[in-house]
Amino acid sequence: MRTSAEEAGLSSALASQIHAVDPNVVVYDIRTMQERLHDSLARQRFSSTMLGAFAVFALLLAAIGLYGVMSHLVTQSTRDIGVLVALGARPGNILRLVVRQGMELAGIGIVVGLAAAAGLTRVMASLLFGVSATDAATFAAVPALLAAVALAATAIPAWRATRVDPMVALREE
Repeated sequence: MRTSAEEAGLSSALASQIHAVDPNVVVYDIRTMQERLHDSLARQRFSSTMLGAFAVFALLLAAIGLYGVMSHLVTQSTRDIGVLVALGARPGNILRLVVRQGMELAGIGIVVGLAAAAGLTRVMASLLFGVSATDAATFAAVPALLAAVALAATAIPAWRATRVDPMVALREE
């Protein structure tokens, strides 16, 4: 790999050789092909970085939203959960019930998102470099990541639902 001093020396040697052949030729902006390639991909690199940042932000918002919805549902269902516990439901049953509700919501969102992503592959193809717009690994990894985030977002309200005291829940109203 060349240093900038070597490249500057090479540039001046190249310019002097060109001037030796024809002194009227103007030589300027001598750069390596790697530098030119790097500069030509700057817009795509910026777009991809911004798209990635917005995707992370959207994932965070989705997790917070799902957590909020599930937390609200658990709060609204405190009496029902208290009745279930009073009738003998185990904490594992309550946990599964709440997680299943949250994962159903997330599953609907994942299916709709996959359909939209499949429909927008032509638009995204211009932003991708080195990856096809219908990359199977991406179409498998992203829903798995979304499902893991949804599971984490529903775990806290589900855990809180298992701590409902049936006597307190039945007295409230």
